[in-house]
Amino acid sequence: MSNRILAHTGARYPIVQAPMGWIARSQLASAVCNAGGLGIIETSSGETANCQAEILRMKDLTSAPFGVNLPILFLKDEAMLRFICESGVKFVTTSAGSPAKFLAPLKAAGIIVYHAVPTVDAARKSVEAGVDGLVVEGAEGGGFKNPEEVSTLVLLQAIRRITDVPLIAAGGIADGKGMAAAFALGAEAVQMGTRFVSAAESPVHANYKQAILDARETGTFVLNKRASPCIRALKTARTPAIHEAGLMPPDTFARILDLYFGGDMEAAVGLAGQSAGLIDEVKPVAQIIEETIAEFHAITGRLGALSATKSF
Repeated sequence: MSNRILAHTGARYPIVQAPMGWIARSQLASAVCNAGGLGIIETSSGETANCQAEILRMKDLTSAPFGVNLPILFLKDEAMLRFICESGVKFVTTSAGSPAKFLAPLKAAGIIVYHAVPTVDAARKSVEAGVDGLVVEGAEGGGFKNPEEVSTLVLLQAIRRITDVPLIAAGGIADGKGMAAAFALGAEAVQMGTRFVSAAESPVHANYKQAILDARETGTFVLNKRASPCIRALKTARTPAIHEAGLMPPDTFARILDLYFGGDMEAAVGLAGQSAGLIDEVKPVAQIIEETIAEFHAITGRLGALSATKSF
């Protein structure tokens, strides 16, 4: 198999669903897997028992392989790490910290490990630590971000210059055009978050999906640049003051479940990427993946024809 990420994941298509906290659980992840992509179960919510139950439930909802994300700095202890090593899961992404201390037990369990990186330095250190691949997270993406914003367009090229490990491109990708661009820059797969949050099978409230559909390309803020974690979130009535201050109040996420699942868009800040400006319809996961793959092949086929005839 020429595509190394398909070989590593066992997925039919090189499309990965991002591990959004509370959202990326079995309902959404199994739909992605059943449509040929790679669903990822989140653990960043910190709900260890619930996330473990979701991992077990995946085996009842899909026969396809799936992955789990381990956000190193957000894990209370090593209970989730131990569970993953004993669960039979074969693909893990790590994030939010150095993967070094997790690599030995994960590799001993026969697990492929990709680490999410926002900079070239982080990529270099991760490769030196021994990861199998990287998730290259550009600043366009939603969720936790590097305050020194580097676009996916630049970051992919810069990281490909210093390493030949497989790269999953993340940030600003919602369709086959973005996928084709990422592959041209050295990626072998793409990760989509906001696109899947707005999917029919996503468990979030219709109000949150509608807010994504209504957002323009300028419809997000990068918040909390003066502290940690820095995040990209939808613009709402609540977010301009946070953006201006450069700091999030301590209770910013206290009612995040009321936003995600209750539909109160002012209860917290809703994480989303700039690709929200490219999304204007709620679609089933299978349709999203099928259309992305078809558009990807149409574009790469056209570019291949240009190359064959030395045309532009």
